[in-house]
Amino acid sequence: MAHYQITLDDQTIQALMGQKDNALALLLQQVLNQVLEAEVTEHLQANRYERTEERRGYRNGSRSRHLTTRVGTVTLEVPRTRDGEFSPTLFDRYQRHEKALVY
Repeated sequence: MAHYQITLDDQTIQALMGQKDNALALLLQQVLNQVLEAEVTEHLQANRYERTEERRGYRNGSRSRHLTTRVGTVTLEVPRTRDGEFSPTLFDRYQRHEKALVY
């Protein structure tokens, strides 16, 4: 199992401290986006701009995607690879809602 180091920006921390309505959605959005970046880094065996012998491909930008969760709708930046082989493990293809909400 991989270990992730999550960082939060000031806006999210202030929203959490102020008990804003969308604070949990902001927190979830930041955490999921960082997990997606870590997944693509693990898939490619290289960080951004890193040149190594073990590298298995190249990044090719990202696409925005909305995911509806219990805490609100979050916008994810799903990374893409040049060969198109990367598929995130957080959600299935074409999934738009959190699995817990699907009956």
